[in-house]
Amino acid sequence: MDFLSPKSFFDLASTEHAGLFADCGRVWEALGRLSAYLQAHLRPNVADVACFGRPLPETVVLWKGTLWREGFEILGGDPTRGAHRVRIEGNDASDASVLYAGCVLWDEEIFIGPGVVLEPGALVKGPTLLSGSTDVRQGAYIRGKCCVGKGCVVGHTTEMKSSIMLDGAKAGHFAYIGDSILGRATNLGAGTKLANLKIGGTPVIIRVGGEKMDTGLRKLGAILGDGVEIGCNAVTNPGTLLGRNAMVLPVSSVKPGYYPPESLVR
Repeated sequence: MDFLSPKSFFDLASTEHAGLFADCGRVWEALGRLSAYLQAHLRPNVADVACFGRPLPETVVLWKGTLWREGFEILGGDPTRGAHRVRIEGNDASDASVLYAGCVLWDEEIFIGPGVVLEPGALVKGPTLLSGSTDVRQGAYIRGKCCVGKGCVVGHTTEMKSSIMLDGAKAGHFAYIGDSILGRATNLGAGTKLANLKIGGTPVIIRVGGEKMDTGLRKLGAILGDGVEIGCNAVTNPGTLLGRNAMVLPVSSVKPGYYPPESLVR
């Protein structure tokens, strides 16, 4: 079943975190390797913030390995387009990361890439890797064991745990992302829920045609191939696999199983 391999869901040649999927026969196996991947690749860089488990009392800037508490000017812009402009002592520093007053870093096991913005009220727990030009918006809750690619959005009141977002994935508003993988340029409409735990807590079974495949996982949300779009207030049930460029219409409840590329799910 080659269509269940990672290369069938994602363009790994242009994916920063392609190593997560190395030698995975089935795409969901990458989630089981996430902890080891983060342990090997996470290079925490927030120790100098020296404020953990409580809101930052002031806005700070990370730039070229240095923490700035003053001497900068924030001009704003869209972080996901690399256009969030900052000046430091008169120098352009558009690749600087901004941690606004009121955001919370729960611990030190966090990497914040260049051009990342953490808005007031966002909370991030480690281990978490935030790649460059990612926007973590007000009220976002990243619960740990997360790998977020470049140009992503973890939006307002969006909760994320034990999950992977590849470059350009966006969950802008009121989403839940649990034990899931979002491919490149995927988009979750407001209120999307990627449910990850069956009622009763039994292992997640994926149906492919007439065959049942036991993943061996008690928690498994959704696997979204590159370019998948999910409409507002949709729910995917545990063990939903959507092939590249599939589309889920708003207010849908998606049954678990495999959906081929270009599927339209009502």
